[in-house]
Amino acid sequence: MAEQALQRQEQASGAELSCDALLDLAQHVETRCGDGKMVWRVWGRGHPLVLLHGGSGSWRHWSRNIEFLAQNRMVVCADLPGLGDSDMPPEPCGPESVGGIVGHGLRCILPKGLACDLVGFSFGALIAGHTAVAAPECIRSLILVGAGALGVPRGPIRLERVRNKIGEERRVAHRTNLERLMLADPGQIDDLALEIQDQNTRRARLSSLPFATTASLAGALEQVRAPLGAIWGEKDAPAAPDLPGRIAALRRVRPDAAVRVIPGAGHWVAYEAPQAFHTALNDLMPCSDRP
Repeated sequence: MAEQALQRQEQASGAELSCDALLDLAQHVETRCGDGKMVWRVWGRGHPLVLLHGGSGSWRHWSRNIEFLAQNRMVVCADLPGLGDSDMPPEPCGPESVGGIVGHGLRCILPKGLACDLVGFSFGALIAGHTAVAAPECIRSLILVGAGALGVPRGPIRLERVRNKIGEERRVAHRTNLERLMLADPGQIDDLALEIQDQNTRRARLSSLPFATTASLAGALEQVRAPLGAIWGEKDAPAAPDLPGRIAALRRVRPDAAVRVIPGAGHWVAYEAPQAFHTALNDLMPCSDRP
């Protein structure tokens, strides 16, 4: 792993990592989502690494990771159906059907003969599990980040409503929600995090919360044969107060799962602790194509 690149990733300013700048460098790809479209962005070259964002999110959840990972990988970021720039999935809608839509997209996007390393964050972890069931030939390895839907209770988190707010009141509500749900260190709630939260919230139409306390991911993982890894922040709010119980639930269905816990980090660990996240991802990745 390139030490200088890691240091640059940690020290880069919000301007250097702005979403607009990343979009300017991305290839825009669309695949089918019911009668509409699912939107993907692609950076870099190399073995495909596919990133699925969290609930009420978009590709922007990976804004602090794309530049580093794309140095030697083809990085593919989805906007999941009903989120970001992607259209709503057809009814009835659930993790299985959304996973099928993502699986179809992977079959269209991945270079012929290449399976990807699939990384899913939070709601994206749930969808990644179902994608691995729907399109197993497309998945070389599966890595779950901040995963729920393992049949373990979710920590009680009260979020502020933002849709009826504007200006500074809206910004304060976003900051509160980031602190309660996403980031363990309030000092990490910078202008970029607030921008991402606002952009994601404005585009979110699909609610993932009803699936968070189910065992849907655990059920899917029983059918997945790809190598499995998992990453949590030590202070992941949805996993509180029982992160060990969540890890144990994962290992009940996949005793072979390799797990990394990042000290001091919260739920949005890839943003809050990108260097440590990249190290954990490197540890879990197949040896032949680590970032």
